[in-house]
Amino acid sequence: MAQDLRELLKGKNPENKTLSKGHESKFEAMLEEAMPFEDKSSFNWMKVAAIAIVMLGVAFFGYQYLSDFTGNSIDKNSNPIVNTEKTTTEKTNQISLGDLSPDLKKVEEYYLMGINVQLASLKINSENKEMVDGFMKQLSNLDKEYKRLSIELNKEGPSEATITALIDNLKLRLELLFKLKNKLNELKTQENEPINNI
Repeated sequence: MAQDLRELLKGKNPENKTLSKGHESKFEAMLEEAMPFEDKSSFNWMKVAAIAIVMLGVAFFGYQYLSDFTGNSIDKNSNPIVNTEKTTTEKTNQISLGDLSPDLKKVEEYYLMGINVQLASLKINSENKEMVDGFMKQLSNLDKEYKRLSIELNKEGPSEATITALIDNLKLRLELLFKLKNKLNELKTQENEPINNI
């Protein structure tokens, strides 16, 4: 079965066969009909454009959502307990916890946002005003301590003890607000219990 191709082709005379005129164009037409040519470059550009539009949309709506969530809807003048705005002289002369590293900035923003959200969601009435005032006094003391620690951070430079104290201060303020919320909820349920028992 194994034959040498050279032996088979020795006896054949090479004939000059030429293809008919228009054979190439006919072949291309048949090939195009069987397998149409797809323009891949425009398809790729469409994918890139669609991804870019989606990313821009997500970025826009994410920015809108986060800017609303981080405090634009909170009345900053109503509670001076947490002052997140700095004057231009304070910004140039003082460094804050967020100026030290991006991670510390995220931590500081997280706690400040939580504190502001909790403050904004407080419902103060005549029945709970005394309790809220007591908690606000504690928050005010913690805010003064935070400012003192910030001054220490600026005078002595960043140290692990100062950074930890600043973060712990923010944690304490947020925990204090959660305790206040729980106390207010307990007070509300105690007021509703006699009505339910009747």
